[in-house]
Amino acid sequence: AFDEGQKYFLQYSPYTYYNEHCIIFNAEHIPMKINKATFKNLLNFTDILPHYFAGSNADLPIVGGSILSHDHYQGGHYTFAMEKAPVEKIYSMSGYGEVEIGRVKWPMSVVRLTSDNNEKLLDLADHILTSWRNYSDESVEILSHTGDEPHNTITPISRKRNGKYELDLVLRNNRTSAEHPLGIFHPHDEVHHIKKENIGLIEVMGLAVLPARLKEELNILKESLINKTSDISDNETVAKHSEWYKYILGKYSNISAENAEDILKSEVGLKFSEVLDHAGVFKRNEQGLAAFDKFINTL
Repeated sequence: AFDEGQKYFLQYSPYTYYNEHCIIFNAEHIPMKINKATFKNLLNFTDILPHYFAGSNADLPIVGGSILSHDHYQGGHYTFAMEKAPVEKIYSMSGYGEVEIGRVKWPMSVVRLTSDNNEKLLDLADHILTSWRNYSDESVEILSHTGDEPHNTITPISRKRNGKYELDLVLRNNRTSAEHPLGIFHPHDEVHHIKKENIGLIEVMGLAVLPARLKEELNILKESLINKTSDISDNETVAKHSEWYKYILGKYSNISAENAEDILKSEVGLKFSEVLDHAGVFKRNEQGLAAFDKFINTL
């Protein structure tokens, strides 16, 4: 079922970030690469296990996964928030009448392709990837290359929905700048107290993989909220959260032992949404959405 007779193994992840979290990995030790064969493999995997999704991390540092040296995908039996996100705009493209093309209402920049014609869908996905690899729009800080170094790639996710193939193509760019040395389309400084690590496949789809340190830190914040502590900046462990903490303290007038944890969870969720906004190449504002449409119109 996989491209050019390649062999893949499947194992269940020891991390179990979500239900039936599995890793699909190449029998050969070859690097991660996003190309037409990747899309084909992901779609074919959903033929084998139609109730699973399958996705791949991108193939560039900063926006890629933790292991770029070995070709692998991730899958599982789980519905992520991104899957539930609706298509907010439909595009049409000549030659691809059998493929529904949509822009997904999501903090990151997602093109959703839907079709029961596997081949047409693959051709279009490959066309989008090839075009995106060389696409620049300086008005929104997207440059495809710095010299010979490529910046643009895609995080793809495939699933079956209502008997049709669905492929989400998440547009990524790993460029850095003096202002954002870790990445322009990467969590920015103001959210680093919650998350500064790379935004990989699982997070792209809306499930936050947060640093372990937050467990203790959020407990301290919870106790501080319950005790109405006005300033936490002298506590070394949580000083990084002090601005955020003051904001939460001011936002809610009814904090109690019963609701403090839920309030924090909700606020962490909002921060994570901000993280995804930072990682989106076309921002969710008028200029960003117009730039998204402009890219699609070049295809």
